Amino acid sequence: MSEEARAGGKILLRREGGVATLTLNHPEKMNAIELEMWAGLARVMPELDADLSVRVLVFRGAGERAFSAGADISRFAEERANAKQAAGYAEHFFAGLDAVDAFSKPSLCLIRGACVGGGVELAAAADLRVAGETSRFGVPVAKLGLVAGYAELRRFVQSIGPARTLDMLLTARLFSAQEMLEAGFLARVVPDGEVEKTAYEMAERIASLAPKVHAWHKAFVKKILRDPALSTLTEEEFAGQFACFDTDDFKEGVAAFLTKRAPRFEGR
Repeated sequence: MSEEARAGGKILLRREGGVATLTLNHPEKMNAIELEMWAGLARVMPELDADLSVRVLVFRGAGERAFSAGADISRFAEERANAKQAAGYAEHFFAGLDAVDAFSKPSLCLIRGACVGGGVELAAAADLRVAGETSRFGVPVAKLGLVAGYAELRRFVQSIGPARTLDMLLTARLFSAQEMLEAGFLARVVPDGEVEKTAYEMAERIASLAPKVHAWHKAFVKKILRDPALSTLTEEEFAGQFACFDTDDFKEGVAAFLTKRAPRFEGR
């Protein structure tokens, strides 16, 4: 196991087997995601995508109070005091979110405590989310006179629908873990003390399965979200759903099933 510090130590990267963990390490500010942390995410995500030893990525916050409480409002005066500054800030913010969204491997959020603002937007860009029973979620920007823009809201509308998205925005209230489970945002809700165990069990299971298949499935789902009727599906994309039959992992999976042993997938 190895651990690296990024973004001045406010992001920690750990690799253990096929599972990598990115920790938002800013507990004194409830893991608020600062500008340099968004820039750090934009840099590290392509690195992890290219690292063949990484099969799945877990996001978490340091400590138990918060996954992330969003932006550090005390820095608004220097970073987002007007529209011009906000647009410059957004370049790094959107680059970080888009890098998480573009990650071709499975990503999972381990959520304890508050998951608010930029924190829940980061979680929405990942694939799966596991939360403790007392976790709370929301984008209460109306309390600050701010908006959440198109790129931020797109993933919420896709995952929880327009009515719940507007409920979250217009009331500025925090949703319970159970509400977010029922909305389809969370994969699982477990007792607070079981979140870490559950999340890493899921990560290990995902890492044990065929990695190329995971990448294809992620691409298929994103295509369906963009174009539910598949009216823009190209011949190449259509043919891509049969490419798995030419992989070594397909041969290994079938052979392992027939001989009643665990498969050893190499991503080839």
